[in-house]
Amino acid sequence: MHDEADEDIKRLAHVLEHDLYELYKTPMLSGENLQMALGFSSIDAYRRALTRKKLPIPVFKIEGRRGTYALTKDVAVWLATQAVNAKRNKMKSN
Repeated sequence: MHDEADEDIKRLAHVLEHDLYELYKTPMLSGENLQMALGFSSIDAYRRALTRKKLPIPVFKIEGRRGTYALTKDVAVWLATQAVNAKRNKMKSN
């Protein structure tokens, strides 16, 4: 069962990564784009999570640039994992 879920996550993550890349035209996200992709209700909520080190994905700084960045791929994998796990949990409870 886990192998099936892993494959579902992999397939969905691939689609989401493509969609995010097409939307933002970059393999990295930061600021408001990252906030929206992770589903934070506001930039302030995102910044609080960042300050508290509570973001659900790895983030990094780039020398000579302002801000904190995340790979589109990491965002896609996290989103896919959330969606597939929610679907599996719903199926278990029915």
